[in-house]
Amino acid sequence: MSFEKIIRIPVDRVGALIGKSGKVKLQIEKNCSVKLNIDGESGEIEIMTQDNVDEMQPFKAMEIISAIGRGFSPENAMKLLAGENLLHVIDLRDFAGKSPQQIERIKGRIIGEGGRARTNMENLTNTNISVYGKTVSIIGEPHQIKMAVAAVTSISNGSRHGVVYGKLEADRRRQKIDRMQLWENKDV
Repeated sequence: MSFEKIIRIPVDRVGALIGKSGKVKLQIEKNCSVKLNIDGESGEIEIMTQDNVDEMQPFKAMEIISAIGRGFSPENAMKLLAGENLLHVIDLRDFAGKSPQQIERIKGRIIGEGGRARTNMENLTNTNISVYGKTVSIIGEPHQIKMAVAAVTSISNGSRHGVVYGKLEADRRRQKIDRMQLWENKDV
């Protein structure tokens, strides 16, 4: 069964999707067994497959293209091919309404001075976070994304950064203890 889907990304991200000499486009086509037709004027990307292709591959290609469109580097977007990694997009208008000033204020809180807040959240949740346009996007495994979404939501709602980091550190400690319990309870 063949697959055909058209998705749109911001025109200023088309260059990142194509890559130098078409390298990123070719990598996506090869890894996901798809064919991409990219319209640089409108930002429309047509994703097509042939018969007898793993049914999840075109969806991974869509996810990678969406991640690049949401501001991720191609290298970070390709992490979606590994393990159970997913892309989660948070619309900041849910917190700020339509006010551009409020959206910018929230983006500033999420990024932090010199990018430190975003980097701290990435390190504590083991995810990749991109703040682009009116969205915050996260790449990671489901439990990691859940922690990162909770952190971004808390900061967007006005929580102090230190409190959010404390919760993330407590979650990491709890997960580490849970993993240790699994090993201790295992019959060898």
